[in-house]
Order: sequence, then structure tokens, then C-alpha cells
Amino acid sequence: MKDRQVHLARQLGLFDSTMLVMGGIIGSGIFMNPSVVAQQVHTPALIIGAWLVGAAVGLLGAFIWAELGATLPAVGGQYAYLREAFHPIFGFLYGWVLLLVIQTGGMAAVAIIFARYFRELMSINAPDWMIAIVALGSLTIVNCLGVKLGARTQSVLMLTKIVAIAALIVCGFFARAANSQVSAAHNSFSDFGAALVPVLFSYGGWQTTNFVAGEIREPRRNLPRALLLGVAGVALLYTLVNVVCLRVLGVDALRSTSTPASAIMRIAFGPAGGNFIAAAIAISALGFLAQSILTAPRVYFAMASDGLFFRSVARLSPHTQVPIVAIVLQSIWTIVIALSGRYEQILNYVVSMDFIFFGLTAATLFVFHKREDCGGSRLGCTDDSQAGRLPPQKTPFHPWTTIMFIAICWAVVANTIWRYPANTLIGMSILLAGVPVYFLWSRRSA
Repeated sequence: MKDRQVHLARQLGLFDSTMLVMGGIIGSGIFMNPSVVAQQVHTPALIIGAWLVGAAVGLLGAFIWAELGATLPAVGGQYAYLREAFHPIFGFLYGWVLLLVIQTGGMAAVAIIFARYFRELMSINAPDWMIAIVALGSLTIVNCLGVKLGARTQSVLMLTKIVAIAALIVCGFFARAANSQVSAAHNSFSDFGAALVPVLFSYGGWQTTNFVAGEIREPRRNLPRALLLGVAGVALLYTLVNVVCLRVLGVDALRSTSTPASAIMRIAFGPAGGNFIAAAIAISALGFLAQSILTAPRVYFAMASDGLFFRSVARLSPHTQVPIVAIVLQSIWTIVIALSGRYEQILNYVVSMDFIFFGLTAATLFVFHKREDCGGSRLGCTDDSQAGRLPPQKTPFHPWTTIMFIAICWAVVANTIWRYPANTLIGMSILLAGVPVYFLWSRRSA
């Protein structure tokens, strides 16, 4: 197979890669989602249990992506796995919806969240869209100056997020505990399933680090380690945040507030505590944007390198060795969505498409294993210079754990179709619209 990432500079080590994993997961949701979960299940055991199940699913996904990353440490991550295991059209369709909806829609929404909190904190009399554009533009310039600078910026923001969350946890353990009385309520299996939805979304994002596998030093070793360390670290932080939410607020108060983190800090420090959490949310949002601008453009770069997108998107800067056109393209489309005010509607389309490709990507593991069993490399039953250099990271208890992960992903898709059929139909229409586009690009490439 042709080496598609030969010109990319491998400048990211284990620390930067781990920060990318954690930065892709931790957004502003952890400061608010504990109350969403408490509205579905009404006992401390079930609330903590939902977050522990989410952590287990996240770690299971990390093991699968770690093996995939060790098997094929190529730029583009999921795009490359789908392309090599099934057919280039599957990789293209993933990149298609990633650019049009999944990544840019989420980035537009987060950019507006950052703008709102930043404007209130700094008392700036400027519209949200203007602040959002400045933030996106600044981070775009930083990432165009080199992957190392972009990663360092993201790492600093990630460490700041960790400090903010750790401060919330410490204050929660020292604050006055709430009355431990729990209101009597019946919880069904479907209630617990509904509680898992925001939890699973909160744990999403670890897979984006695989997009930059072509720029990680010793990716067969560092990428799996970063995935497992990053997801485990986030699981610990998330669990402790929910423990202190229950300790300080109690179940009933946690259910009734939409800003549990702010409530805890106000109890501990008064109005200053609320400002602290507002700043933490703004930093978390900015960190998510920095991580997204660094990682996702590598997918569009890989598509263009394969001749399935505009050739200019595959162009690398001769000075910084980063795909500047791909980075700028994503940021421009994000700004367009933010200005349109349609990002909240687009987010409704994201869920089904994102989890469809989660399940499909996990299924590629079966294809690679089968190819290996037939006597060749995992990339095909022929000798391949990219395969077999090091023993790949193994997914524990495969195939059962992989089947479980796929079933969970597609259960989320089924639940989304059942609850939001109109939004799902629009999302599927966007996905299917990419099929003729693929054949157009493939014909041009030929």
C-alpha cells in the first residue's frame, strides 16, 4: 500500500497524544450533564452506575481503536480503517458527513457556547458570532503554524481544564454535605437506557486522536497508550465529579438544577464560585475547538490524497508540514454554520450518523483479523510493509467485546431513529447524497 503520510511530520509524543484524547472527550458537558442523568434515574447507585457503564463502553472503544491504530497507523484514522477494510466509498462517506455535519456542526455550537460565556465574563459588548469567529480564526492560525504548536496550545488548554475540574472535585469533598434522603421513585430498564445516552455522548471524542496517527512518533506504541491513558483519566474525573455532585447537592437538588457545577462552587465560594465555573466552561469549549481544528482536517487531507476530494486539500505547507488548506476549509465551513444559526438543528442529525460509523469502524476489526488468519497481513493476504512490524495492541476478549460495542452503538442509532425520525431522515439524506459525489470524484481521479 502506498504510504500516504510520508510527508507529514511526526512531532507528537505520548504526552501530547494523551492530551488530545482527553481534549477530544472533555467539553462543557460534564459541568451540566450530571443533572440530565439524575433526571432519568433517581438513586445515587444508578446515577454513578450510568457513568461507570459509560466509562466501560469508552474504554472498550479505546481498546478497539488502539488495536486499529496499531494495525494501521495511517493519517485519517476511521477513514483509513473503513477504506482498507470495506471499500473506499465507506471512508469517503465518513469524511463527507464529518465535514458537512458531525465535526463542523459540533464546533459551531461549541464556538457559540464559548462566545456567550466569554462575553459575560469579560463584559464585552459584541455579538456572539463575532467572538466565535475570532476564536476560530485564532486557533486556525495557530494550527497552520505547525502541528507541534497546535498540540502545545491544546495541551495547555487541556491541563487548565483538568485543574478546573480538580478544583471542583476538591471543593465538593470539603463543602457541606447535603441531606442523604432519597425520594422514592421507580426506575425501569428504559430509564437507565435513557440515562446512558448523555453519558455515552460525554465520553465520545477519543477516536479523533487516530486522525493524526501520521504525526505521532512511534504510533504503534504511543497511540494505543494515549487512548487507554486518556480514556481512563477522563473516566476517573467524570466519576469523581458525579460523586461530589451527589454529596453536595443530593439527588433531588441535582435533578432540579441545570448547572450543578455552578451550584457546588456557589455553595463553596458564593458568586465568585459561579464565575470560576463560567471561566472553566469557556476554557473547555476553547480546548475542544483547538483539538477539533488539529485533528479532523487530517481526514479531508487523506481523502484528497486518495483523489476523492479537491487536490488542493492534500497540499502541505513546505514550512510547517501541515495541511493548511484542509484546516482552513473546515474552519470556514464551521463559521458558515455558526452564522447561519442552524448548528442546533444540525446537531440533531449528528447522533445517528456518528454512531453508525462507530459501529462500522469497530466491525473493521473482524475484517483485519480474517485477513490475518488467511496467512497474510491485516491489510490484505499479501506482504505489506506497513504490517507486522510490531505485535498489534489486542482488544481484550475479542470478538465478544467488539460485538458488544457494535451492538451498543447501533442500539443508540435505533433509539435515535425511534425518538427523532424526522431529524434522522435528514441526516441519512445528507449521508446518501455523498454516494453520487463519491462516484464523481472517483471518476475524476481515474
